[in-house]
Amino acid sequence: MKDKIIKTIRFIGLGFLEPLIRLFYAEERQKNATAFVKRALFPLFSIGLFLIIWHSGATYLYNQEASRKIEKARTDQGEAAALEMEACIEAGNVSCQPNTLPSPKQVWGAYLSLLDDHRNIAKKKDEFEEKTAKINAKRAENGEDPITYTGRPSFVDQIKTSIKTVFAGFLLSALIAIPIGIIIGLSSTLRTSFNWLIQIFKPVSPVVWLLLVFMIIKTLITDPNLDKSFMISFISVGLCAMWATLVNTSMGVSTVDKDFMNVSKVLRLSVGKNIFKVILPASFPLIFTGLRITLSVAWMVLIAIELLAQSPGLGSFVWEEFQNGANDSNAKIIVAMFVIGIIGFALDRIMLTIQKFVSFDKSEVA
Repeated sequence: MKDKIIKTIRFIGLGFLEPLIRLFYAEERQKNATAFVKRALFPLFSIGLFLIIWHSGATYLYNQEASRKIEKARTDQGEAAALEMEACIEAGNVSCQPNTLPSPKQVWGAYLSLLDDHRNIAKKKDEFEEKTAKINAKRAENGEDPITYTGRPSFVDQIKTSIKTVFAGFLLSALIAIPIGIIIGLSSTLRTSFNWLIQIFKPVSPVVWLLLVFMIIKTLITDPNLDKSFMISFISVGLCAMWATLVNTSMGVSTVDKDFMNVSKVLRLSVGKNIFKVILPASFPLIFTGLRITLSVAWMVLIAIELLAQSPGLGSFVWEEFQNGANDSNAKIIVAMFVIGIIGFALDRIMLTIQKFVSFDKSEVA
């Protein structure tokens, strides 16, 4: 039972709990207690230390900016204005607060504010759908498009849009890169012929890919009902992120063990069976490594692409808050930064878990 629990927590990426499980079963108490402290308690301590340093840095910058505002008021308008500015800052008046690095408390407050805003917008959407339900039913009977809610998206809606965009781009990159990688990997002549193309396009900036895709989409897609910004975003993400999968697939196919290929020839397998029964299983580890890198790159470049494509995702949210310049805008940008990092980490763990699941050896838990 113990071994199965340990293998399960390792499989789902919670290996730091292994010493605690062993402690529960009274196995090497001192050794596992030390291991648990190192793997679990030390990371918690580092989180606390990070928050303390962050709070101290934010306080220092706040005081510096406050002193600068007071001194500027004194220089421009005199001592009375300086005293008034100082009183205004101490009173916590929003109009005169220093706009600098927010503290952890301010960021948490901004996070709660964004959640409240999402609830309010969701409530408005539900009310709108209730009001237009009968009208939309009649419009559907007449073959007309329904009336849709056109209010601004909430922070949670923008997160959903970004996740949808990145998965669409990831799927596009996989559909392009894996077949091309297999074809190139099967022929050394093709690898040599197209290597220059890969090396030139691989480091191209996402901004350039966005402009290229924008030119093509603008020319080919003329239907005003289609969401062009979404199409431009996910195609740009896919083209920018596919190169790791392409290179790794080509390398994996080209390095398949010669013995496997000889067995395939002896059995006289067709090209399709050779690819699906011999080449792909043998090169799967490298292909999946490329897919993990592709997903990570796709998530990183997505923010810049959404910002430029005006897609209503996290990139657009960050840019709007930066331009807004409100007192809580910096805190909301920090919230978005943490959300982006957490989602990126979660996507990588999901890919790693899928890789372990697909390549899982069932004999280990028999």
